[in-house]
Amino acid sequence: MKYRRLGRSGLFVSELCLGTMTFGRETDKETSIRMIHQFLDAGGNFIDTADVYADGRSEEIVGQAIKGRRSEVIVATKVRMKVGPHPNDAGYSRKRIMDGVEQSLRRLGTDYIDLYQLHVWVHLTPIEETLRTLDDLVSSGKVRYIGCSNFLAWQLMKALAYSDFNNYVRFISIQPQYSLVNREMDREVLSLCLEEEVGVIPWAPLAGGFLTGKYPRSKEKPNFGRFNNSSTGEYMWERKATDRNFKILDKVKSIADELGKTPAQVALNWLLCKEGITSPIFGARTPEQLEENLGSTGWRLSAEHFKALDEVSKLPSEYPNRFIDKFRRDVIYDNLEV
Repeated sequence: MKYRRLGRSGLFVSELCLGTMTFGRETDKETSIRMIHQFLDAGGNFIDTADVYADGRSEEIVGQAIKGRRSEVIVATKVRMKVGPHPNDAGYSRKRIMDGVEQSLRRLGTDYIDLYQLHVWVHLTPIEETLRTLDDLVSSGKVRYIGCSNFLAWQLMKALAYSDFNNYVRFISIQPQYSLVNREMDREVLSLCLEEEVGVIPWAPLAGGFLTGKYPRSKEKPNFGRFNNSSTGEYMWERKATDRNFKILDKVKSIADELGKTPAQVALNWLLCKEGITSPIFGARTPEQLEENLGSTGWRLSAEHFKALDEVSKLPSEYPNRFIDKFRRDVIYDNLEV
């Protein structure tokens, strides 16, 4: 397992991050703890959870699993979603964040959180209030670093600019949905992250299991797995079962057969090779799935295979990127070394 610097910080995280959304829900406590130890023993040090995963049980399981090994683990969790019946049980008010930190610390059984992330943009609370609160948490030592998830490019840039102007701590990472079949972040977010040195830790790098190749080629929703349980949101089968996505999957399978790897390992390795990506967050329900995903490390796709996957999955040419690229080398630069 290799390690990478997370954003502009001095923090190093493993090239794969273990996602724990299913722990305490689809995967029982004992198996979840065993899988966390399996990940740590393989060299992983980066674990992602959230206060709403399995109604808080995911954080509790993570805390129990890392007991005695806290100093070697980078724990990331999130705040924002509704955790109770009251009006201040959701969002990014100072009260919600302060309450959320204390609850997460208690469940995790620790006195600090390595990476505290805003789960998704909220327009109701001024970003000034939220960032001041996060800065106070870092100053207090309860949080070491901050990040965000599911932000548009302008939202991320607004937050970074406000932090810089006020000498607050800034986001070192963003957690977007990103995979071979979900490359919307290529439009603006990834280039912004490269420019501002913000680490990218993608969720759903296997597109909810679509890129494992276990689902049949059909427009009909499968009767098993994550797509069977979701009729809305990002895990709607209709969002994944498109001709474009099946074409991408065909290429993944072809390369996997050629290399003697599984489709999941190839899809994850493409992300490991992608400029700007720090650590994909993969989930696993069983130790066997975890072991398979760990097999995406220790090797790299050839330039030819990477390009083939990049080409088949890239977004269509769009304005203004198309226009900018056309004039990237304008005539005024012809005789300059830039």
